[in-house]
Amino acid sequence: MTATRAAAPITSRLRTADIFRVGASGPRARKTRTALSALGVSIGIAALVGVLGLSESSKSALLDEIASLGTNLLTIEAGAGFGGGDSALPEDALATVERVPTVTDASAVWAVDANVYRNEFIPEGETGSIQVVASDEGLLDTLNGELADGVFLDMGTSSYPNAVVGSVAAERLGIDGLDRPTYVFIGDDYVEVIGVLEEFPLAADLDRAVIIGKEAAVRFYDADERPAVLYSRVVDGSIDETRDILPATADPENPEEVSVSRPSDALEAQAAADEALTTLFLGLGAVALLVGGIGIANVMVIAVIERRGEIGLRRALGATRAHIRRQFLTEAVILSVLGGIGGVAIGVTATYVYATSQDWRVIIPQEAAIGGFIGAIAIGAIAGLYPASRAARLAPTEALRT
Repeated sequence: MTATRAAAPITSRLRTADIFRVGASGPRARKTRTALSALGVSIGIAALVGVLGLSESSKSALLDEIASLGTNLLTIEAGAGFGGGDSALPEDALATVERVPTVTDASAVWAVDANVYRNEFIPEGETGSIQVVASDEGLLDTLNGELADGVFLDMGTSSYPNAVVGSVAAERLGIDGLDRPTYVFIGDDYVEVIGVLEEFPLAADLDRAVIIGKEAAVRFYDADERPAVLYSRVVDGSIDETRDILPATADPENPEEVSVSRPSDALEAQAAADEALTTLFLGLGAVALLVGGIGIANVMVIAVIERRGEIGLRRALGATRAHIRRQFLTEAVILSVLGGIGGVAIGVTATYVYATSQDWRVIIPQEAAIGGFIGAIAIGAIAGLYPASRAARLAPTEALRT
């Protein structure tokens, strides 16, 4: 008698392609819900990519500006600036500072006790907070400044009433060009404007000033010959040691009343502040991404409830708990992938548009784009774990009864 061999049990199998096909059926059948769920993740990823991209582009532009202006400029002053106090530097302060071996360039600004108006019919009190100052011919070179129009003071024009206006002063005085002879009213006389300056990032006071030559200031406006502010360029690598000796050099009798500052420190502080704000915005982006992940989890829980019959039927036909778990986990990952792609695209586009409008170099950090996309997948997978496990735990008979 021949013994009958028992048939081996048939094991249900689900290939990788089948997992993706089954997992994609849910999002494909519920297009509106899929789009809204993916949008939640997209907002978070777009915020992360956009913040990092704009931060790097802005920082690059700021560092380029610092490099072009130089970090070796030192400002020497007594009191609080132009006309800000009774103390002043000695008359020979500029000459003594120029003799310091590590100082490559030096210029000075003198306060002028006069007001400036567009014409003589402007009421006396409406000065527009514009100051009149005097300078030597080397000021523009020392500050690495540029002219928007006209020319700067030279040996000839410094001796007579000629004016160069700062960028803000030009706007307040209504001077938009020098195509025709242009005059401003200083003191009791009209003075021709021969130049308009671009913005001075390292000397903001000069943006709101009208500059005349020192000789003209002394001769026609009885200006004090003691300089109000000195600007000096120092050899790179010798900034700190030069900064320490400049107070005693500029005013040997009262060095404690002399302050020496480096204007580029303000720009570097701005870069540090930008980094702090970037961290804040990244935190907000992370919160938005978390909200998007919660939205995916919520959608997947609802999907499990709605599709209990489908789950029961598939279990009855041989699908294992692992198959059901993979199906719903794949759906969650697909939602997050769609959100990640959309978020990266939105973030990159926003960075490009804004950076271009500001004339910045467009910089998209790879870690922002790649990390954002991977983060979207991770948040989707984590959000889908509970709904997938819940679907896998449903008993076939209970699911079919529902």
